[in-house]
Order: sequence, then structure tokens, then C-alpha cells
Amino acid sequence: MSMWKGCRAAWPAIFAFLAITCGGGGSGTPPGPAPTATPGPPPSIVFILTDDLDMQSMPYMPKALSLIANQGVTFTNSFVATSLCAPSRATILTGQYAHNHGTEADASYALVNGGYDTFYGEGRESSTIATWLKAAGYRTILIGKYINGYPSGSPTYVPPSWDDWHGDFTSNDGAETGLQYYDYFVNDNGTVSQHGEDPADYLTDVQTTKAVSALKQVPASQPFFMYVAPRAPHIPAVRAPRHAGLFDGLTAPHTPNWNEGDMTGKPDWLREYPPFTDADVASIDKSFRDRLACMQAVDDMIEQIVQELTAEGRLDNTYLMLGSDNGFMLGPHRFPHGKEAPYEESIRVPLLVRGPGIPTGQSRDGLVGNVDYAPTFVEWARASSPELDGRSFAALAKTGSTAGWRSDLLLEHWKTGRGAQAIPDFYGLRTSDWAYVEYGTSEVELYDMHNDPYELANQYFANPTALLKQLSDRVAVLKACRGASCR
Repeated sequence: MSMWKGCRAAWPAIFAFLAITCGGGGSGTPPGPAPTATPGPPPSIVFILTDDLDMQSMPYMPKALSLIANQGVTFTNSFVATSLCAPSRATILTGQYAHNHGTEADASYALVNGGYDTFYGEGRESSTIATWLKAAGYRTILIGKYINGYPSGSPTYVPPSWDDWHGDFTSNDGAETGLQYYDYFVNDNGTVSQHGEDPADYLTDVQTTKAVSALKQVPASQPFFMYVAPRAPHIPAVRAPRHAGLFDGLTAPHTPNWNEGDMTGKPDWLREYPPFTDADVASIDKSFRDRLACMQAVDDMIEQIVQELTAEGRLDNTYLMLGSDNGFMLGPHRFPHGKEAPYEESIRVPLLVRGPGIPTGQSRDGLVGNVDYAPTFVEWARASSPELDGRSFAALAKTGSTAGWRSDLLLEHWKTGRGAQAIPDFYGLRTSDWAYVEYGTSEVELYDMHNDPYELANQYFANPTALLKQLSDRVAVLKACRGASCR
């Protein structure tokens, strides 16, 4: 247990941890010229997308760090545009911001469109990473959570262009498709099976078995794209039985913004949250421990996938990427638990990549977003796609050079609930220097991310009008952007 207790750092310190874990590599270009692409068979791709994984959990995943980060690169400035499951997953599938793909929330509400019904109803499945990569000759495989609300209609439905489909869902759980780690259903290529409460039914382990089995079935001559989407560590995070008791006594990191005392400058919706009670603290600590323990089965999944790729002789020509659909807050700014907020713990996500031509044990500090995942997969696969909002980070991963790279990313959110604590509509901007947010309530937040990484002091009224206009004008452009204008 002592090795874990030494990892209770705040997230800026976590970056230092990752840099040490990755051999101390910086964000600069590695020595010598960039690797030159050589003719050969198209590479395969394994993409593991976790559910609500936050940055402060990464030091507790030794297998992910040793098998992906140490063998590749860690993106230290990786963000999501909309910090919510369904919009983020739709962005990953399409390479579009939510204002273009239309899936703005986890389900359709009176206030907003969202969920699988919207994604399906607007015909988005006709143009996704599955359709583009299948057209390029790839075997496409999905295992796990698709989009919140799936399957909505027929439980045997398989979305187009997925050759090997193993989508899980929970009956009658509305927006939270795949809400349970036990007692769930899986659509295996059109045949639905039910899993119960036996230890062997633990969801992450079942997905691991399906992933390894799917790899065995891919012809040796065919490249594949495997998208594995475990539910972990979404709360209520349920541990695999073998991880019972793990992390006992561990407490959530009390960063400077944890249970924030002075809420001056914060928007009204956030000021509605009272200081934590002892019961709140105990609940947060329990969630923190359970989430870390829950992720150990994903760590095991990564190990088994790497072992299978090695056994088949495919590892050297396979990209392996680990990410999350959004971050997660456990206490910063009095936010007891959740996402959707524009703050760092909610929008910043882990992103680890290894693969052909990518150097080992280095970090990358260019601003990347989930809108960039699909363009990157397309480039790796030598495929083609329509014009996308994001851009491929394939070259950035290889060289670390940010010359000509973007300087900002859009943030966007639509209000999904009612009441004083419901997060209002907002659009914002994340640059390397600033975090800027404009709410539908006319409130504005601006934080200096170099001098105030915990976003304690709203600097909106302390900065020159010219800077504020520049940021606001850029938000106005991005929130209406499409294709190249988004970059």
C-alpha cells in the first residue's frame, strides 16, 4: 500500500509524476530527426475509452503507465469540448464538435437534444470512424459502451460498418446506458445475452475476454480498429471481487481548490453549493477509493490486450491509445462529484499513445481535444473522411513539435436540468495561458492558468479590455465553426 500513498499529488504534480514515469521526457522535439515513414502494411489501432477517468487517478494505474506511457507519449494538455458522456462519445465517433453533430447531452430533455436517439435520428451513424476505416479495409470492432441511450429501439440492432459488435446496455436505465457492472445485457453481433451477479459476470472482465477473443479472430493479413469502452470508473464504481479492500484508508487529494472557502467571482450556480459536511467528505473519499479500485480491472485489461498483441506478433504495428470521455470532479470548488463544469478537473483528460514511429517515454504539451481522435485514426489508417472539425495529432505524437499547431480549444455545454445548481449554457475557450467561459446568464470567468492553475481567482475584471475582446471574439467564431474554421 505504501507505493500508492506516495502518489497523493495534486494534478499539476501528477504531470511531474507522469514525466518521471515516462523517463523524464519533455515536450520538445526528441534528439535526431523525426522517424521516417516506411512502406508496409497499414497499422492496426486499439482505442480504450474509459468512462469519467480523471487525471488524479493516473498514478494508480501502473500497467497503463508501464505498457503505454513508458512505451509511447503522454499528452499533458488533453481536453474534451463537452464534459459529458454522450456528446463526447459522439465527438469521438464523428470528429465534430457537439454543435455540429447535435448530440448535446446524455438524453433528450425539454431543454436540449441528446443521447443515442438524437445521434441515430439525425443519421450520424452513416459517417463515423467505423464507416471510414471499414472502407479502407479495416476490420472494425466495438466492445462496451456506445452512446448513452443505446439501443433505444431493437436491442439486436448493430450500427453500420461494425464487423464485430459487442455493445452492452442495461435494461430501462434511460440515458445511463451501461449503468451497472452486473445485471446487464450484451448485444453480440445481433444476439442478446444477459449477465447476472456471479463474479464471472463482472463487466470489465467480460469485456476483456471479448477483446482478446476478437483479436484472435482477425485475419493476420487484415488491419483492425478495436474500440474498447469499459464503464469504469463511472460511479457507483463497483470493484472486481479480487480488488476488495484495495486502497483502504486512502483519501481524496485536498488540492487548494478542494472544498473552496472563498467563492468570490464564481458563478451563481456554483455558489449554491455549501461547504462540505463530514458526511460529504466521507462520501467523496469512498468514491475516490472505489474509482481507483475499479480501474484496476481496466489496468488488467490493458495488460491482457498487450499480451495478446505480442503473442500474435502484431504489437509493433499497432497503435494503442488510452483516453476518457471526460474528466471528473471530487471536491474542487465545493463540487461534490460529477462533470459538465468548465473547470480543469472536468475538462482535462488522460491521453496515452504508443505505436509505430512514436518515441518512448516522452510527453507532449500541445493542446489536443477529443475532436482530434477521429482525424488521427483516419491518418493512422491511411483512410479518408469528410472534412472534420478536429485535426490529426499523428505528427505531434511523433515529433512533439507544436509549430503550426492550434493555440486554443472550444468548450461548450447546454443546460440539461432545472434548479439553482443546474449548470447554465456556456461557451468557452482553453488556451495554454487562459481558461475563459461565457455563461448564458451573462456571467464570465477568466483564469490565469500559469499563475492560478486551481482556478481560484476570477481575473475577468482585472484584465485589459483588449484581451477580453480577443477571447470573446474567438469564442464567437468557434461556437459557430465547422470544418477547417474550427482549427
